[in-house]
Amino acid sequence: MARLSSEEIRAKLGALKGWEFNGDAIRKQFQFKDFMDAIAFVNRVAEIAEAADHHPDILINYRRVTFTCSTHTEHGVTDKDLRLAENIEMAFEAA
Repeated sequence: MARLSSEEIRAKLGALKGWEFNGDAIRKQFQFKDFMDAIAFVNRVAEIAEAADHHPDILINYRRVTFTCSTHTEHGVTDKDLRLAENIEMAFEAA
């Protein structure tokens, strides 16, 4: 899986509302009404990530959850990260 250029990443992020490209990763913060909703969402994403064998970095701050996606072996963003971000968005919309 090849690392994408900054231009490719920015173009593809146009379809992913709220996702930001910074350095060698893409990230987005999600907000929930309470801690347990945030944790339930993290658990749904964990299942998606495990099935894809591609895991985001996850930061949990009470009702806020931030996902950071990067392909460490490529030292940057690949199509795997963008697909994972799309799946995270679908899981959020289904919640």
